[in-house]
Amino acid sequence: MAYSLKKFKEELARALDDNLHTRQWHNIVDWLIIAMILLSTTEIFLSTFDLDPRLRRVLLWVDVGTLVFFTVEVSLRIWVAPLINPKWSGWRGRLRYCFSFYGMIDVLSTFPFYLQWIFPLPVLAFKTLRTARVVRTLRIGRYTKSFNLLSDAIREKRHELIVSMQFLVVITVILSLVLFFAEHDVQPEVYDNGAVSVMWAFAQYIGDPGQFADTPPITVTGRVIACIVGLLGIAIVAVPTGIIGAGFTDAIENRHHKEEVESDAAMLRNGFERKLDRPTGLQVVPPYRSVEDLKARLRMKSDNLQEAVNHGPGFRIVNLAAAVPTDEGAYVPDRIAVEHYLQNTVYGCCIDRGSRITIVAPSNMIDPGLTHFCFYLAYMGQFNYISREVGEMAPYKSFYSFKSKDEVDGLKEYAADLERLMARKGAWSLTVLVASGALEPPYPTNVHLSIGGKKGDTRTSGPDLFIKDGATYEAFYSTLEKKLADDLNLTMDHQQFHNSHAANNFLRKLTFEDDANHIIMRVEWKQLLWSQKRLVLARDIAESLCESILNAPLPPPVPELKEKAIGYDGYDCAATPADPSQS
Repeated sequence: MAYSLKKFKEELARALDDNLHTRQWHNIVDWLIIAMILLSTTEIFLSTFDLDPRLRRVLLWVDVGTLVFFTVEVSLRIWVAPLINPKWSGWRGRLRYCFSFYGMIDVLSTFPFYLQWIFPLPVLAFKTLRTARVVRTLRIGRYTKSFNLLSDAIREKRHELIVSMQFLVVITVILSLVLFFAEHDVQPEVYDNGAVSVMWAFAQYIGDPGQFADTPPITVTGRVIACIVGLLGIAIVAVPTGIIGAGFTDAIENRHHKEEVESDAAMLRNGFERKLDRPTGLQVVPPYRSVEDLKARLRMKSDNLQEAVNHGPGFRIVNLAAAVPTDEGAYVPDRIAVEHYLQNTVYGCCIDRGSRITIVAPSNMIDPGLTHFCFYLAYMGQFNYISREVGEMAPYKSFYSFKSKDEVDGLKEYAADLERLMARKGAWSLTVLVASGALEPPYPTNVHLSIGGKKGDTRTSGPDLFIKDGATYEAFYSTLEKKLADDLNLTMDHQQFHNSHAANNFLRKLTFEDDANHIIMRVEWKQLLWSQKRLVLARDIAESLCESILNAPLPPPVPELKEKAIGYDGYDCAATPADPSQS
């Protein structure tokens, strides 16, 4: 039931995305909304005539029908707003949507009309409310390029418009005060203060509705100023017109450029077609594509590739040299590549599969290869998954260690999602990080486990550690140790080379249930990025978690892991929000 509701919301979000070039039934929804807007506008226009009472009753039913239709449509838009844009998540996000340009038009043109049936309104208020129906016509701007081009042109040139208007206002005020001093002695009864001369000057720009021009200046200086004001009256129209005209040209060029970038981004996504991972027999997204390889395969220039990555969503440029362990002072040549990742939240990715085990990846955005490894580790075990994929890479502010949730964008939402995923009875988390790279020397072992102790602490349970069920942790450790040795000839250690005792560790800053258990795993970069058997390693970890914690075998591969497709298309990866109001 929950899955069906989730799919329904996704389909509904696509149908209400204002795109007239989507699936057929999505287009039918769009054209139906446009037709209802036109019907409502026609009803408003016809209601201004003196019509037969029978026809007026028909118009009344049209008014009621369109109001009900728009009420349902706008309510659904607010409901699925987080799926259209993650920034509208939660009730605060939906409130922000209601105060956006089209969101405010939606609300003002729909919900206030119910007031006339709830409260007795004065005649003036009733007429004002009825007149506000005309606002509905603006809703058609969602689907018309010309309207959007005008708004884009004004937005692009808003600074130039503000500066030009400020200049004209300042010059007009100066000339008005000079006019006052020139005319006051000659016409004291007319120009008795500076406000009159200022009002007279500005009246020239708007056609003199107050008839201030009936008392024109009579001095030579005053007449010269009047001529200058007349010229400014031309400029006050011509200058903004020229600026907006230039803005139109820029907006059209930007629109064409945006379409080209979107086309390049779609082409870039095709570059991440799933490939067969021979050691596991699974069809998987490539962990990365080198920039030179993408340029050759897609016949794309460097600038176009960079813009496609920036447009995304779900792409970033990384330097794979960071994943190579070196001795201090050794030179490692840069190797620039593109990573593809899944994003369905403001901070990255959150997938709730209802499992007691959650794979946590707080630093995917900064560590090449970690996204690919963690995603498939969670997918093969059908575990919950939460990862940070979005944020500033320099200066980098970690989700792994912090003082306050307020110091990093997206951290509050990330923390809320992780606390919710770990709220299940007997929940376990496995936080995956990297080791032996970025000028860090190689260690004697390949996989390092920590549970909140200091470096060298051999305990497997204790009040200051992250593990409450020491026996299960020991079973997991021994199971995984044997699998790694048998399948991959890899070794592991328990708290020998890394400290996880720090007070700012994220597992000490968040609130979890008393029986929650947490493991921190650092994997040698060579194994999770460069090894051909990296997904065998992920499978061994997933299998060990299932056997020791869930007392169950590893689930068989889901159909998506056997299918060729593009990127993460087809995977069951819809976000489950932290805020219950989102569902």
